[in-house]
This record gives sequence, structure tokens and C-alpha cells, in this order.
Amino acid sequence: MRQIKITKGLLIVLILSLFPLLNLFHSGLPITHDGLDHAIRIASFYKSLTEGNLIPRWAGELNWGYGHPVLMFLYPLPSYLASFFHFVGFSFVDSLKILFGSAFILSGIFMYLWLRKFLNDKAAIIGAVLYLFAPYRFIDLYVRGAIGEHVAFLFLPLVLYAILKLNKLPNIRSLRSYYVHFIFIAFSFAGLILSHNAISLLFIPFVVFYIFYLYYENKSKIKLIFNFMSLLFGFFLSFFFWFPAFMEGKYTLRDIVTEGAYLTRFVDVKGLIYSSWNFGGTGQLSVQLGIAGIILSLVSIIFLNKIFKKNDKQKYLFLGSVLFLLASIILMLPQSNIIWHYVTTLQKLQFPWRFLSIALFCMSLIGALTIYKLKPNNYLVLALIFLAIIPTISYWHPKEYKNIPDSFFENIYRGTTDTGESSPIWSIRFMEDKPKDVIEVIEGNSKIVKLERKTTYHEYVIKSSGKTRIRENTLYFPGWKVYDNYKLINFEFQDPKNRGLITFYIDEGLHDIIVKFEDTKLRRLANWVSLFSVIALILIPLIFLTFPKLKIGKYQW
Repeated sequence: MRQIKITKGLLIVLILSLFPLLNLFHSGLPITHDGLDHAIRIASFYKSLTEGNLIPRWAGELNWGYGHPVLMFLYPLPSYLASFFHFVGFSFVDSLKILFGSAFILSGIFMYLWLRKFLNDKAAIIGAVLYLFAPYRFIDLYVRGAIGEHVAFLFLPLVLYAILKLNKLPNIRSLRSYYVHFIFIAFSFAGLILSHNAISLLFIPFVVFYIFYLYYENKSKIKLIFNFMSLLFGFFLSFFFWFPAFMEGKYTLRDIVTEGAYLTRFVDVKGLIYSSWNFGGTGQLSVQLGIAGIILSLVSIIFLNKIFKKNDKQKYLFLGSVLFLLASIILMLPQSNIIWHYVTTLQKLQFPWRFLSIALFCMSLIGALTIYKLKPNNYLVLALIFLAIIPTISYWHPKEYKNIPDSFFENIYRGTTDTGESSPIWSIRFMEDKPKDVIEVIEGNSKIVKLERKTTYHEYVIKSSGKTRIRENTLYFPGWKVYDNYKLINFEFQDPKNRGLITFYIDEGLHDIIVKFEDTKLRRLANWVSLFSVIALILIPLIFLTFPKLKIGKYQW
């Protein structure tokens, strides 16, 4: 692929994206709804990584030290990225802030690059500015502290940019020219899924629409096939995360805790146009779309026939974006309750206002297409940029900051960092106190020596004077196993008196006890699918280089 050309428009977008981030340079952690929880999760994730777990799934320090499977259901890419920043020397707090800042900047850059690929510089700048300065972006950054959703915003335009680059290739019969772009799409799409599974689910219909729109433009079946095959590989690359998270959610309180939660999280139309800024939760936080985006969208719809000529193919991209925008708005309103009631998958999103992410993306695209067709002068473009930015200046800061040392994140934490939806179904929602010890004798008489305790590996030597019952104060979740002198033994985890905790019996004698968290068959399958996908992407060019005359249909490497 050719190198990215540094244009004046790209520099403008880059510079503008820096101003809302100045408050990240303030010392301390920005106090947001989820910021502290994310820092704690990242610290637990990092510890598990350093212990050799390439895919951290268990948070051993959470829930008063009883542990918690929250990492299994938490989009892992932000944690991997923040762990890298911590590894090179930054504190957990600074690593989180670096991730927030870099994701914000890159989201604007990728939006600009995608739009610039098929529109002009002015339109790409407007689209990127609308995307960066939509009020909801600062809700994620400074109010909610939603790192996963925030990182996902950089992948929304990146996926489309990758798809467009493949579709801009000349119609030649060489597969080699498609391969690099195929990988680009696959990893970009996997990045979106690993950043935030809910946002990726909302965005997939638009990706599919965009692929068919490009097919309508170029009529190339091979490109259509490559597009969908690359998305399929993206699914497989991220399989290690989303498949176990989806399949093993039945072992948690997810459906109980989130049941009916969406009913109180709808928004009203007035709030979408304007709602006062504050740092409260649902029902208080602002859900406004942004005045500049609303004006451009209304202008474009009113003057649709004047803006687009009859045979203008971009008209269909515009109309598709408008339909997605309207659908997103409708699904945020209480009038759509009947849809949420029958389409139960939507209920797992919990917050109808999550559709703001798709709405602001579509408004940015609509605004860019409108500017491209209207060709306004520089003064009007500058006025629109100011209209998008100025109303948001007061949003560029958190409620407060708190200085928290790394030692806080490395110790036992009382909470679970979620609302209990990831708690195992056979445990209580939240543990209420720290255990007396990590392992206890609850029946009989034994002496215990603790040998080693890592996140997913606990080893003890127990000398028992008779039949003894042991409680290992770890919450059970599928994958935990108990070995006695290296032999797998049975254990209990549904005893009402020791609800959700691992208990087991040992006979008289000396016992080397290992309590270990392993991957289930389902997780191993998911891991192998992702690994084979990476291997396949490496082997494909090697096969064709080994057999240079190998053909697929009329296409040759």
C-alpha cells in the first residue's frame, strides 16, 4: 500500500483534535463513571499477562480477592494497548489517558482519510470535525470514561477506509494486489470487534450496506467476494474473545441483572436537539446530536434533489446514511419499545442511547457529502467548523481528578468493576467482605502451607490428620479445576453455606493441592480458530509464491 500523504487538511484535523485533550495532561485520574473501573481492570489484565496468560480471562484481585470472570466478557483490545503503555513505563492512570488521547486523535485522522479518498479536502475536514466534536464523543471521554466505545470510534472509519482502498484497485486479474488490502480489512474489522462488541454489532449493518454500495459502483464480483471473505476472517481473528463471551454468558447473572434495564434509558426528541451538560448518569447525561450536524443533515434532506443529480451514485450512499440515521434516532425513542421487546438481542445493549454512536457517524458522513456537493467557499466552511467546535468547549474536562498510585490497582479491590452482570449464577452478586484467608479448613484438622499464588494458579501443601473439608476462597467459574497430588479430583461449588466457592475433601496424609483456572473446550476451540486464521493469512502468499502459476478461476497470483 502507498504511504499516507500528509495534506493541509490532515494537519488541520490533527491540530484541532489536540485541543479537547489538553485536560488529559492534568495530573491524576479523570473521575468518570467507568474510568476507575477500567484502570482496575487494566491492572488485573496486565498482571495476568505478565504471569504468562496471553488471553487474560480471570481477574484474581477483584471482588474482595475472591476473583471474577469480568475479563472474559470485557473487550480486550483497549486492555492490551494500555498494558503496552504500562509495560514501557507509564503508570496505569497515564496509560489509560494516553489510550484515550491517541484513540481520539486517530479517530479524526481515519475519518478524514476515508472521506478524502472519495470526496474533496473541504468535505473530508468537515466530516472529520463533525465526527470529533459531536457532544457524545466528550460524554465517552470525560463523563462516562467509556474506553472500549472510545477506541471503537477509530475503527469505524478505518474499516470503511480499508474496504474502499480494496475497491479502488484496478480491475486486474492478479490476486496479489488484493491480498494486502484483504489483510487490512480483516485486522481492522477484528480491531473493531475487540474494541467494543456492542458497537461492532450496531455497525455491521452499515458495513454490509457500504460493501453493496461499492459493488453497485464497480460491479466487480471478485471485490465483493474479497470484501466479505475479509470480514469473515475478521470474525475468526477475534473469535477467541467474542465466541466464549457469547456462549458462556449463560453462566453469569447477565440476563437477570440487565433484564428490562433498557426501559428506563430511552431519550426524548428534545434531548437529541439540546440537553444541558452534566456528569450524571442515564436520564441526566446529555444525548444531543450536535447543532452543526443537525443543520447540515436538515439542509441536505430538504434540498436533496438540488444537491444530487438524477444518476449520481453517491446519492445512494447519502440515502443509506439518512436511513441509518433515522433508524438510530427511532431506536433511541420510547416509541420504539415494541421493537426492543420483540428483538431481544437489542436488550443486551442496555442503553438505547448507544445508538448515538451510529447516529453521529452517519451525520458526519451526511455533512461531508453535503459540503462536497454544495462546494461552499472557505468562509462558510470555516463558519461550520466553528459551529461544530465552539458549543463543545465547555465539555472538554472531567468533573474532577484524583491522584491514585499504582499500588492501589495492584492490591485487592472490593468491587467487581461491573454491576454484577458478569458474576457467576451460583454465587451472590457481590461478595461482602474479605475472606479470613485464601484457603481455610472448614471441617476436620489440617495444616496448610501456601507455596504459590498467581492469578490462575494456586498451590498448597496440606498435611491432614483425617478426612478434611477445604474451602479455597475463589469464586467458581467453568475452567477452575482442583488437583490432589497431580490427580484431578471432584469439588463442590453450589453448597448454600459456601455459595459459589470451591470446596473439596481430602483424606489423611500429605497432599500437594493445585487449584488452577484452565480454558474450557469451547475456549480452546475459539483460541485455535483465531490462531489458524493468523496462520492462514501468513500461509496464503507462501502457497502462491511456491506455486506461482496457481490460479483460482481466471485470477492468478
